[in-house]
Amino acid sequence: MLKRIQKIIAESGKCSRRRAEELIEGGLVTVNGRIATIGEKADAEKDAIKVEGKLLRKPEAHRYVLINKPRGIVTTSDDPEGRTTILDLVKSRIRERIYPVGRLDVQTEGLLILTNDGDFALRVTHPSYGCSKEYQAKVRGNIPERLLDRLRRGINIEGQKTSPATIEFLRRSRRGTEAEEVNSWFRVILREGKNQQVRRMFEAIGHPVLKLKRVAIGPLREDRLQPGEWRDLDAAEISSILRPKPAKR
Repeated sequence: MLKRIQKIIAESGKCSRRRAEELIEGGLVTVNGRIATIGEKADAEKDAIKVEGKLLRKPEAHRYVLINKPRGIVTTSDDPEGRTTILDLVKSRIRERIYPVGRLDVQTEGLLILTNDGDFALRVTHPSYGCSKEYQAKVRGNIPERLLDRLRRGINIEGQKTSPATIEFLRRSRRGTEAEEVNSWFRVILREGKNQQVRRMFEAIGHPVLKLKRVAIGPLREDRLQPGEWRDLDAAEISSILRPKPAKR
């Protein structure tokens, strides 16, 4: 069956469809010895497709894992510095070649999806599908409402304006021995996925994030998983991500 090459690569579990497109555009994908182009179709069963010089494996059965990432773990498939990766936490029990969907920085904990389904990964990460990410953020200081409104409307970070965000105050906590040293907890919901966006937003208004945890991915929420624990998504949860259509622009 003929399919677009980026879809074949994503279905193989090699990487997401977006990353596959980047590899094709970079001339790193060949079909039967010829450099592939975006939009080109091939037959995964008949054609020899190579990615970065390596023959593409046949598609594996799809796997969808929800894991509670602990702090100190890097969200990559491998790490040149030898640090523990998110895949190290599951590789002893999962045979399929899965990869993390999006990233959480090393100091951020919380929910993360691992899969080998490129279409599913695209639904989670691409802003056109409107899959929100919810966080709880512990932030230094007591933030005036006017600054929070700036974040809610969107703020310029390195020349790019962030999309409108939901930011709700949760509670305050004391730190140290001085009564004046106050931290604030917020519920933050984003509908885009810029690198370290929550941290950079609060840093931009002078109130750095001290602790950050992702508590929901779209409709997916899980309070029972301890840091480092994981489980497979059930059919209803998978459908809840695949069901929505791209948002109108």
